Amino acid sequence: MANEEDDPIIQEIDVFLARSLLEKLYLFQYPIRPASMTYDDVTHLSAKIKPKQQKVELEMAIDTLNPNYCRSKGEQIALNVDGTCTDETSTYSSKLMDKQTFCSSQAASNVSRYAAAVYKKGELHLTPLHGILQLRPSFTYLDKADAKHREREAANEGGDSSQDEAEDDVKQITVRFSRPETEQARQRRVQSYEFLQKRQAEEHWVHLHYYGLKDSRSEHERQYLFSQGHGLAENTELIKSPSEYLMMLMPPSIEEENDKPMAPSNVLSMAQLRTLPLADQIKILMKNVKVMPFANLMSLLGSGTDSTAVLRCVQQVALLVQGNWVVKSDVLYPKDTSSPHSGVPAEVLCRGRDFVMWKFTQDRWVVRKEVAAVTKLCAEDVKDFLEHMSVARINKGWEFMLPYDEDFVKKHPDIVQRQHMLWMGIQAKLEKVYNLLKEHLAPKKQEAQSAHPLLVSGEQRVNMAKAKVKQNYGQLEKELQRQKAEMKSNDTSAKMDVPSVRIKEEPTGAEEPMDTSAFEGLNNGLVNGLHPAQGSPEPLNGHLPGGCIDRVAQELKAFVSSTFKKQFVLTLSELKRLFNLHLASLPPGHTLFSGISDKMLQDMVLDTGCKQILVPFPPQTAASPDELKVYALWEAGDTYDQHRQVLLEIFSRNYRVRRNVIQSQLSQECGEDLNKQEVDRVLK
Repeated sequence: MANEEDDPIIQEIDVFLARSLLEKLYLFQYPIRPASMTYDDVTHLSAKIKPKQQKVELEMAIDTLNPNYCRSKGEQIALNVDGTCTDETSTYSSKLMDKQTFCSSQAASNVSRYAAAVYKKGELHLTPLHGILQLRPSFTYLDKADAKHREREAANEGGDSSQDEAEDDVKQITVRFSRPETEQARQRRVQSYEFLQKRQAEEHWVHLHYYGLKDSRSEHERQYLFSQGHGLAENTELIKSPSEYLMMLMPPSIEEENDKPMAPSNVLSMAQLRTLPLADQIKILMKNVKVMPFANLMSLLGSGTDSTAVLRCVQQVALLVQGNWVVKSDVLYPKDTSSPHSGVPAEVLCRGRDFVMWKFTQDRWVVRKEVAAVTKLCAEDVKDFLEHMSVARINKGWEFMLPYDEDFVKKHPDIVQRQHMLWMGIQAKLEKVYNLLKEHLAPKKQEAQSAHPLLVSGEQRVNMAKAKVKQNYGQLEKELQRQKAEMKSNDTSAKMDVPSVRIKEEPTGAEEPMDTSAFEGLNNGLVNGLHPAQGSPEPLNGHLPGGCIDRVAQELKAFVSSTFKKQFVLTLSELKRLFNLHLASLPPGHTLFSGISDKMLQDMVLDTGCKQILVPFPPQTAASPDELKVYALWEAGDTYDQHRQVLLEIFSRNYRVRRNVIQSQLSQECGEDLNKQEVDRVLK
């Protein structure tokens, strides 16, 4: 009651619902206007609309006499578009860019919650909006200029051609007779993006007449924004109970997935994705990406996701191929579907794709002709299978697109063994269906394997790792018992003397990379810049007391924090190089010499507020895996945090971006225009 007395009601306003312009009122959102164009007194040369699509095009005149207008640039644009001759088809008859076309796009798919309000004499009149359209400049005149340029080049090149040369260009064509279209094929065609684009293009434009702000017709239409009758009988929508009124304000969410067209713009954002259950998230990611390392999958799911739950879910929708996860065929080709190329049912497509996946479990390379000969599928279907998981190499065949993920195979031998058993079952089915010969089942020659040591199968790698562990297990067990005996006999064992740790000191060059040992699960035998002596009875990375581990973590965190505050973005390779240089500058016996693995360094980077940026580098890049891992400081506490985050999001979608695209994206996301110096600082 005390709070209500402190905030008294000072005025009550009557609200009326105006229905005169119902389903006719649109809200236009204009872009930031140039200095040479004002929207209140600008001349609208023409306007047209496509009612079904709610698409509008406005043609506006530009004030060429404005001192901010660059006349030479306007003349150059007009010359590029229309050329030297002017006729009725010319875009700019005045030989000057004196007009600009704006094309609309829908700002919101559901505008039922929006209304235009007019306040007059203590009354608030609301008119529901039928659409909200954002107007943006249209640059179709640039396409026209490019077409003119290509026509001139073609005319210059083809001016000296003769009739004989024209006859040489005759090419053989293949005539195909289309089979009758099934109902399922017709439904897929109707829902396709090309069909929707064609239907949108077929809708005719309806030309409109524009009335200015001060025109008498505009003043007359503006009166319809007020409710014509103030009686309660005409405003029954506003007479609701409190519960009904709350339901109108916050209606329950309605699933609109069935109404959305299957278009490239219909993409699920990461924010929407993370609202789904974990199994659905993994299925959607794998269905879109098709091939993904486990580390990348974990980074896309966000921090805090349980890796055990992810492993359990990913095995339901993907299979392990060369240490990477490849989406299952029945996820891409559900039951009762067929090939868009040949009409082959999904069951046959799944068998053919499974054969391609199985071939990649045997070797890095697959030949398309061999796949087509075994599966008896058309070339387009086989090409789709191969493009899902491999890259074409000239005169070599198709190579699996990702390198062998040895790290995952070492960490999860039980998963590898289970997947191997699944592949044995798939192989048995393929042998029965395709009557595979010995040459299809036999692996490649040993010469090829010896020339490429990375082409070892997953099963062989697991067996080699197990044999190595068994070989060294006895020695490691004895060493552990000896250390326990020494720690029991020493009363001050809790405080470990760092200089007593045996370190083999070697010069660490700037080019020396950091490596991860094959025994990463056994306290990381290999450390950055320091390699243990072979046959040494004392392990370099023993069980350190808690106090020493805390000191190591503090020193490592200090190094990572200071490094990323100086250089906001670093690859893992560059970070390891800087860490090796840092180690070389430390005095002998420093706590960091106790051994820092790659995993410890990467975990510390993530713990200090940095994030891994998944830059989509091209598959043909020659960079090493460490050079492809990019980490960036997400929040530095300065004024450019938001700009830096927008920039990192841009580079997570494309590894090469134009400067003008970056500047426009920064302005759009941050709501402010940045000058050249500020953009340069963010980019640097």
